[in-house]
Amino acid sequence: MIEDYTAISNAPNSPDLNGKYLGIISADFALVAEFLKEASYQIRTRGFSKFPIFAVSQNPVQIGQKLIGIHEMSGNTWNYHASFAEEFVQREIIAEENLEVFQSSYKDADEYCCLFVLDRDFASFIYIPFPED
Repeated sequence: MIEDYTAISNAPNSPDLNGKYLGIISADFALVAEFLKEASYQIRTRGFSKFPIFAVSQNPVQIGQKLIGIHEMSGNTWNYHASFAEEFVQREIIAEENLEVFQSSYKDADEYCCLFVLDRDFASFIYIPFPED
């Protein structure tokens, strides 16, 4: 459950993220990248946040707004929920005192997608580059 993950590490592409996750998520991300890129753009231009985050899981989570369900687009195998840094602080996933660290390590949202991967006992932020046009 999401409530079990409080004040986790803000390190991008944590060493805890093993090859299994990176490979599986990268393949799935390729199927939905353009949709997430547009959602990231809308979150930023509409003034919701400068720091979009997409929660990615294979089980239902109670964070953000569901954008894409499993098998809804091109056979993707993960759920994608749109959120942003401020909600993560509100839910105490990012400790308030670590928000500035998170923001300073946040990669360019026009080039990278910030994913928060949740899978059973694993939770980590990763940044995956959007495919070039």
